[in-house]
Amino acid sequence: MTVPSFDLAVIQSIANILGDTEHGFTGTEIGNLLQECRIPDLSLCTTKRIRLSEALHHKQNLDKCGNGVAGFIEHAMNPARHFDSQEWFEETRTKLNQVLAFAALQLAENGKLRQTAVAETHAEAAARASTLRTNLVARKVHPDVLRYCREELLVDNYFHAVFEATKSVAEKIRLRTGLPSDGADLIDQAFSFKSAVPHLALNSLQTESEQSEQKGFINLLKGLFGTFRNTTAHAPKITWEIEEQDALDILSLVSLVHRRLDSAIQARAIYEGRG
Repeated sequence: MTVPSFDLAVIQSIANILGDTEHGFTGTEIGNLLQECRIPDLSLCTTKRIRLSEALHHKQNLDKCGNGVAGFIEHAMNPARHFDSQEWFEETRTKLNQVLAFAALQLAENGKLRQTAVAETHAEAAARASTLRTNLVARKVHPDVLRYCREELLVDNYFHAVFEATKSVAEKIRLRTGLPSDGADLIDQAFSFKSAVPHLALNSLQTESEQSEQKGFINLLKGLFGTFRNTTAHAPKITWEIEEQDALDILSLVSLVHRRLDSAIQARAIYEGRG
């Protein structure tokens, strides 16, 4: 696929982001990335931003298309390169998407560019770049919330972001217990301790306070599913609107649930000698 040539202003903005003095790549990293992409490094004695901008613009002129620039972006933003700096990756991807929207492109979570509708205003570009995801990263939400909502959050689709995030809770319970059920049945089977050792326990369940915590968590999960997941599964998007602040709060709650699930004890497996 031939990528149309990027406007010079877009190339300069991309260079400003990736060559940012405080948060961008170092001079050495830029040199290595250009070499790996076989892009001539023309201006070694200037700022990182100008050096990168001139190199990308020159490559585009040689190719007479934007493939070289697009390839550089994908190479530089390969997630494997930034496995230990997820927050930087997401913040940088958000900034790039604000610019790339003007070229009808979007950088996905897998580091690949894909076509989208061209943005004509800064407001449209910023919206596509996922303010919601940036705010969630700032809140340090659980990684699984971001992982399950990657597409929905990217376009600030609050309705489906909440739906996918709440589904991820049930999926984690199934993975940790091996249970095939769903909804309230899954929650009861996984956490109930009335007649048997539960699959998952938040604590030792020895005191009244500990038992109350387990019961409260069961009710919290049922409330989460009943209020958000079941509603979003059956209500048309147009009739069940979620504002950004509501989405942030709901997804933060899902993040808390994920953390409690991660720390829960696999009580039945331990009791049966499988832990």
